[in-house]
Amino acid sequence: MSFRLWIKIVSLLFISLSLLTVFGCQQGKKQDRVCVIYASVDQNFSEPVLQHFQEKKKIRILPVYDVEATKTTGLVNRLIAEKDRPQADVFWSGEFAQTILLKEKDVLAPYLSPNAKNIPDLYKDPEGYWTGFSARARVLIVNTDLLTSQEYPASIFDLLQPRWPAEKIGIAYPVFGTTATHAAALYAFLGAEKARNFFQELYDRGVRVADGNATVRDLVSSGQLIMGLTDTDDACGAKRRGKPVDLVFLDQEENGLGTLLIPNTVAMVNGAPHHEEARILIDFLLSEDVEQRLIEAGWTHVPLRPLNIRQDCLENMDIKGMNISLQEVYQSFEYSKKELLEIFIR
Repeated sequence: MSFRLWIKIVSLLFISLSLLTVFGCQQGKKQDRVCVIYASVDQNFSEPVLQHFQEKKKIRILPVYDVEATKTTGLVNRLIAEKDRPQADVFWSGEFAQTILLKEKDVLAPYLSPNAKNIPDLYKDPEGYWTGFSARARVLIVNTDLLTSQEYPASIFDLLQPRWPAEKIGIAYPVFGTTATHAAALYAFLGAEKARNFFQELYDRGVRVADGNATVRDLVSSGQLIMGLTDTDDACGAKRRGKPVDLVFLDQEENGLGTLLIPNTVAMVNGAPHHEEARILIDFLLSEDVEQRLIEAGWTHVPLRPLNIRQDCLENMDIKGMNISLQEVYQSFEYSKKELLEIFIR
């Protein structure tokens, strides 16, 4: 074999190997599926779920978690800023108001997950832009050393009754956090006049107004208050730590107001770079299996659909929510906050 022919054979072999290498890399990249999620849910709960998804679906998750100082607002502002060049595929939030805001800002895209079909319509966007699941509930936390079960209030309006000293009842400022959400729901459900009168009477009675739900919980746990309004996660945390407290779900009778349920929400980002993977992740997050995993991990939330799950903190999972859509609650926010600022922060 001549030297020149040998060189040609070696050259052809080199080119062939190079093409195989390039093709192999391209195939590898194609198989390396990814999904970017922005999650404003406590990382100790969300991260194990996302890791399980990654192992089960073989889709690499690139998560961006919230920062405690900014909570949901930080990620929402980031999504709005990235609107023209979206980086995220999915947004998973611990509440709904900011998610609805993102829809209004055209940051979200509609996707109707088949796993959302048994979630009540009250907790879903009618156009499919977001879906709610696993809700915190507004609850009355009571000190069991100071109040017997026969003395528990049955309705939120019982907090206006003189049989319980006003200075021994606590609420957080109704212009911040989930207490503001609860106030907006009451405005939407009762009408502005009746809701305003309720909060005005609470204020005039002299109920204890605390900085937040956790403060209300601590004041009740220590016996400085008899009772107070908070969320299930705060109240259950105290109960698990052995504090002398109990949870009361108010207005649960057949014709009662019901209590506010504040769900997590999940949504697809408009222009998601990995839209197919985004759908798969949303379906996964809305599955009953994930909801059960969260609750078994200590997630003190209320399922929005019938699930055969028991929680150590919540004896009764059949909780009646307020018959009002989250969109209506959202639309009441600004007006209710304006009026309650005038009452509580003059």
